[in-house]
Amino acid sequence: MNLRGVDLNLLVVLDALLDEAHVSRAAERVGLSQPAASSALERCRHLFNDPLLLRGRGRMRLTAKAQALQQPLRDILGQVSALLDAPEPDLKSLTQTVRLITAELPPALVTGRIYEQLRQTAPGLTLAVLPWQGAQATLEALAQGRADLAISVFPTIDADFARRELLRERYVVAMRRDHPAAAGFDLDRWLAFPHVLVSGRGETHGPLDEALARLGRKRHIGLVVPSFLSVPPLLLSSELIALLPSRTLPPEEADRFVTFEPPVAVEGFPLHLAWHRRSESDAAVQHIARLIEAVLGEAAAVSPPA
Repeated sequence: MNLRGVDLNLLVVLDALLDEAHVSRAAERVGLSQPAASSALERCRHLFNDPLLLRGRGRMRLTAKAQALQQPLRDILGQVSALLDAPEPDLKSLTQTVRLITAELPPALVTGRIYEQLRQTAPGLTLAVLPWQGAQATLEALAQGRADLAISVFPTIDADFARRELLRERYVVAMRRDHPAAAGFDLDRWLAFPHVLVSGRGETHGPLDEALARLGRKRHIGLVVPSFLSVPPLLLSSELIALLPSRTLPPEEADRFVTFEPPVAVEGFPLHLAWHRRSESDAAVQHIARLIEAVLGEAAAVSPPA
């Protein structure tokens, strides 16, 4: 028998029918009309290949098979009810390591806040932050159980995974506050100074350069680095200019930088939280997922200074 074709609600009706041995009373007990209960009885007869209830005076008479079904049916429905009504686990009693793979934008936003929340709500949990190795490798790690959660941009995702948007990020042009390009900033001032580009593969050309080429313009890439987190110190010690996600700059040093909207349109991106669907019943993973959503939800509500 294919269990996917079995309706649990049908078993609930059958339990009432066998207990009441009366279609109308069983219908009232489970909140159905009498015709709907009669239809359910016919479906049960077909499912078990047995009449189950035979007409008699007053009450209907249970067949031998129906009598044999009564206790197993009650046991099964009781187990299902216990499963669905299972109490939430005590978070303070959990001892587990939850592994998070993240692109480098969020760690400074989430790790400190998440730890403080964990210390109060689930002190036995350990959050292990793993390095980013690309979207495909990250999804493979989730699928293979080598990671539990991932934060990055996942434009598409298959049915084995769950994905939730945390926030939408925009790009800004950033430089030190006393940078000579800051006065009267425009496209010409932007392109008059060397740019620092972030690329894990050492690339020096991208969609922005294509957009500039369509305008007959070009920028000079003075430095390529693999990490967004290495950019702010470079900006403070040079005349380099960077195009960065707006939340990359450290909030505690915001007064040392100045940011502008890019003179050329640059599309932003959504930031997602993803996990494999087998983790949806893992209390520790889902607790940390909720904390990440809450912390980044607060970050999304505060626009970084322009």
